[in-house]
Amino acid sequence: MSPVSPIGFAYYGSYLAKQGNINEGYHYVKLALSLLDKVGSRENAGEVILVCTQVKSYVEPLQAALEYHREGYSAAMASGDNTQAVINMLALNASSFFAGANLQRIQEQCDNNIQMCEERKQLIFMVQAQQVQRTLSKLIGTGEEPKYSSEGRDILASNSSVLRSYHYQTAYVSFIFRSYDDTIENIEKYFAFQDTTWGILLLAHAVHAFHTGLISFWVARKSKEQRWFQRGNQSKLALRKWAESSQWTFENKWYLLEAEESFCKNDVETAKTYYEKAITSAKHHKVR
Repeated sequence: MSPVSPIGFAYYGSYLAKQGNINEGYHYVKLALSLLDKVGSRENAGEVILVCTQVKSYVEPLQAALEYHREGYSAAMASGDNTQAVINMLALNASSFFAGANLQRIQEQCDNNIQMCEERKQLIFMVQAQQVQRTLSKLIGTGEEPKYSSEGRDILASNSSVLRSYHYQTAYVSFIFRSYDDTIENIEKYFAFQDTTWGILLLAHAVHAFHTGLISFWVARKSKEQRWFQRGNQSKLALRKWAESSQWTFENKWYLLEAEESFCKNDVETAKTYYEKAITSAKHHKVR
């Protein structure tokens, strides 16, 4: 083993998990973490913990797994790795939202992240954090709009990853407030960026699949277009697969998409059964 073995095992495990072999990928990320203090260089500890925690989120209860990002932040700061420190905190915020944490508390964390990004000149991550901040403001009811710098506006107009995130966030907010036309416009633009996703497994893959699944079945009911039903079905199948590795986090969401699909088919009795199963699973696994 060499000092770079942990990061190699971390990325290999994440790659395996992204390909669908989550249990084997989980084995390798645990190995990476166990080697970190034995043979690993602390210079990349923040990155190792970040990558490993994203995979652990697909196996361990999300409320517990997300806390590892705080450890990743501390490790990155100790080694002077500002980028990984910022990414760990952004990942913590995103995970906290999906885990149902208090929105005001997440907003405070997000404000701190934006300040940290600004101080450390991490402009791309700052713009992404501002998008999350906008979503939180809409849900809480303050409705505050981000104040982008000129550099931030340039990034928002030209960076494909940031644009994809922007359209996802906007589509999600539009869906929550049932703004049909805005939802359609932004979710279509989001799907146009689908082929540029990362090669490793991120919790964002599950978050996006769940929300786009809900959106797709909603649009399918209104538009009667088969393509939306197919998109919803793809999300449902993805959540069903992830529920095999973590019933705690994904089972209730899979059931909810099953219910939405049945509702689309006008199968009210089956939809009712799955809605009840989703509620029961969420209560059993203490999902907020």
